[in-house]
This record gives sequence, C-alpha cells and structure tokens, in this order.
Amino acid sequence: MGSGGGDDVDSDVTTSGEATGYRFSRDPRNPLPSSGGWTIVTDERIHRADSADGTVIVGRVHGQGPALVLVHGALPDGDIAWEAMVPHLSDRFTCYLPSLRGRGLSEASQDHSPPRLVEDVRAFVDSIGGPVFLVGWSAGVPWALAAAALSGAVTAVAGYEPTIIPLMRGDDTARRDAMYRQLGEAAADGRLADAARAFHALVCNENEIAALEADYFERCAASVPALLQAAQQGASYEGPLSTDPEVLEKITAPFLLLRGQETELDTFYTDTERYVAEQVIDPHVGLPLPGLGHLGPRLAPEPIAHELVSFFESVRQSS
Repeated sequence: MGSGGGDDVDSDVTTSGEATGYRFSRDPRNPLPSSGGWTIVTDERIHRADSADGTVIVGRVHGQGPALVLVHGALPDGDIAWEAMVPHLSDRFTCYLPSLRGRGLSEASQDHSPPRLVEDVRAFVDSIGGPVFLVGWSAGVPWALAAAALSGAVTAVAGYEPTIIPLMRGDDTARRDAMYRQLGEAAADGRLADAARAFHALVCNENEIAALEADYFERCAASVPALLQAAQQGASYEGPLSTDPEVLEKITAPFLLLRGQETELDTFYTDTERYVAEQVIDPHVGLPLPGLGHLGPRLAPEPIAHELVSFFESVRQSS
C-alpha cells in the first residue's frame, strides 16, 4: 500500500479474501456493481492516487528497486508511451506508469486545465510514500518539473525534449495551429486514429512515422479527447504556468535534459532545453543523442535508458 491516497493492488486475493491465481484491480471508469467495482487483471500491479479534485489517477507498475515515475506527453497514455522503455529500466527501478485524467485506466474529468494536470502528477508522486525519481517526455516534462517544485519526494528529474508552448516561434507555431485544425476536424468526424496521426506529424520526422507499428495510431485514439480538452483549456488559461521562472527556480533536485539529434522541431527543442537549463538550480545537459528524434523513447529506448540509469545512479551515490 502507498501512502497519501495511493493504493498498490498486487496481492492474490478474491473479493472474499481467498487466495486465487488472479489479481484484482479497480478500474474507476468501469465499475462492476456485482463485484464491488473490481475487475480481474492477470498478474498485474496497479497503483492508484487521488488527485487534488478527487480524480483517480492510475498507473501500472513494473520491476523492482527505487521508485521511478515516468510521465507521458500529450499523446498517448502512460502504458503506450513507455512500453518500449520499461524493459530497459525495470531491472533497476520500480517503474510507475501513470496515465493522466481521461487516459488509460485513470478516471475521466471535464477539467484538463494546466494546474489539474500538474496536480495529477504531484498526487501520484506523493502517494508512493518515499523518494522518487521522475522522468517526463515532451508535454510531460513541464508537468514533471512542476511536481518536482511542489513535492518533497522527488530526488532527481529527467526530461526528454520538453514541450513548452510559449517558447514556440513563428513557423512552428503556424504548423502547430494547422495541426490542431486538422486534428479537430478528424476528431469531429469520429476519425480518432487519423487525429492521432495528425498530431504525430507535427513532432515526428518521416522515418519515425514509418517505423511505428501498424496499429499504433489506433491504440492512441482513446487519448485524443483528453488531448483536445487539454489543448483547448490550456489555450484559454491565463494563470501561472508550470514553466514560469518562479516555479522552475524552486526545483532543488538535479535535472537531466535530453534530446535527439534528429528531432523534427530542432530549433524549438533547443530553445526549450536552454530555457529550462537557465532556470533550474542544478541542470545537467546531455549531448544530443545520435539518430534519435522526438519518438526516441519508443523507437530507440536503449540509449535514453542508458543516460537515465547513469544519471540516477550518480545521484544515488552522491546522496
């Protein structure tokens, strides 16, 4: 059991308490009254946490060792985002893969404003009940950074290609706006896989798109409504942001910045890397990883995992 609202469900019990060959996990989006809201999942470990507004945030758990929370980006959910990376980390870390509200096993919500998404990550991190390493990818990096600024549980943070929209310049901004128009039209027609494909075309190069498995966009489709809600509410939000200097300067944990040498939005991600490095107290900037683009954590996870392991192990040894 975690603390602070967390709940690791991995014991072999039935609803009556008798041992079985199955494990049970509560899916907050699909309660079954006849079984008390519990559904059978085979040999899986699940961690649950209550976000600040009561939304249940759920993540699968893999491996053994120090806690490592991996935060997905704008699309897709935690399982799909990190499934290629986990085998390279789970022999050293207990890997937690939360999905933010409206994605994966997590509970749906109408509120996808920037503060709520930060609260989802912070609540999940705090619920683990001990020191945590934290990794973010793309849009997940700002959420992870804010959680690190607010939570005393985070020992070290790493981010792969932070997406910080206010830093986006002219042509890239125009491409982003065109992408969301195309994505919105596809979603309105019920073509959610096409919407997911449109989103990836902004941040991924042609070789990355070609390398994705045939059903990848169909698997991402379920997260498109949450992505749209977050984009719409983020555009209208006028409050403080998780990437404001006064937030980032509160992060005392060491922070590793990584990016790919072949990333599609090279100028943008170079700008975001430089900006974050200038704001946090203890930045560690890795060299651009050869041959990798924005989908590096999925298509080429091993060199990224090597950098993460080296960084977190060095933090452990120095503490």
